Amino acid sequence: MIGLGYVGLPLAVAAAKSGYTVIGIDLDNDKVKKINKGISPINDVKNIQISELLSNEKFKAKSDFNSVKDAEVILICVPTPLLKTKLPNLSYLEEAAKSIKEHLSKESLVILESTVAPGTTRNFLAPLLQSAPNTSKTEIDVAFSPERIDPSNQNWHINNTPKIVAGLTIKSRKRAVDFYSKFIDKVVECESLEVAETAKLLENSFRLINISFMNEMSIFCQEFGVDVNQVIKAAATKPYGFMPFYPSIGIGGHCIPVDPLYLSNKASEIGVPTKLIDLAAQINQEMPQYYVEKAEEKIGGLKGKRILVVGVSYKPNVSDVRETPVEALITGLNQKGAQVFWHDELVKEWNGENSVPLSIDYDLAILATPHDYLEMNKLGKVPILNTRGVI
Repeated sequence: MIGLGYVGLPLAVAAAKSGYTVIGIDLDNDKVKKINKGISPINDVKNIQISELLSNEKFKAKSDFNSVKDAEVILICVPTPLLKTKLPNLSYLEEAAKSIKEHLSKESLVILESTVAPGTTRNFLAPLLQSAPNTSKTEIDVAFSPERIDPSNQNWHINNTPKIVAGLTIKSRKRAVDFYSKFIDKVVECESLEVAETAKLLENSFRLINISFMNEMSIFCQEFGVDVNQVIKAAATKPYGFMPFYPSIGIGGHCIPVDPLYLSNKASEIGVPTKLIDLAAQINQEMPQYYVEKAEEKIGGLKGKRILVVGVSYKPNVSDVRETPVEALITGLNQKGAQVFWHDELVKEWNGENSVPLSIDYDLAILATPHDYLEMNKLGKVPILNTRGVI
């Protein structure tokens, strides 16, 4: 398992529980040491799960790639973020491919789990791997099966979330299906790598568009004077043709704000417009500034005011701050001259600052990420601006 983050570690645990012997490789030496002591770096994997697998010698973490030579299946679970130019950043994927290819053999099956643009597995990854020194050009099996991890989701996890799988060849696809079928209830075969790659981007573009639309509805409802959450609840009683999405300060995380731009970039390459995706991304990026303006309006200006932002991770009940819209919110508040503090006991440390306690010592509190543990009554009579669409 190449990469032991939010995707790789739960996948490694699930595979090891099913009977596979799993070696997890990560270049973060501190993370590797913690894992080998039975300490999980992510919320969705418990310490006891790792400890049990370590004691049974079913799982071990390493920071070198030598173990690849003994592996039948190699999964790549590295980040594929965006560059500052909003173009795909494949540097982590390229580095991983180059690191493993020296150890591959003709029996190797390499599966990419990282999200990529259509055509990347076939035209970028496969040529890198097939230049491995111990193989001929067609011997290494290459497959693509995009991750479907939703951190903190208690209902849907690796085992019961359907897994889509595609292969460079029929043989590689069948091998990948056989691997996942050992621990995933339903494996769905796709006819080509490009179908699977595009399906992953469609999933998260769908979410970006609908959440951004709901944020726009939230703004309307707040200005009109109705509770958008009650509106959503009423609409969701329709048993067909509607799926509820909920408003927020904006979309964060490693998937929804990023994956649709992979699709729009690919569309731009072939001359196809993606107007809905582009507009949804724009609405998402504008949400933090909207709440800066609402904060200014609520307390009659921000200059010199003490503002507490409650929750800084990108979604409730996780500590992940990747692409969190709260960063843009804090920047906007600072630009207005506010003294900004934040509280998030799941994150604790972020951007060189520490979480502060909930207290009455603020002119305004902005509820950005509503974790379950929060005791908002500790704010006393401090005015609260709720970014979840509540008036």
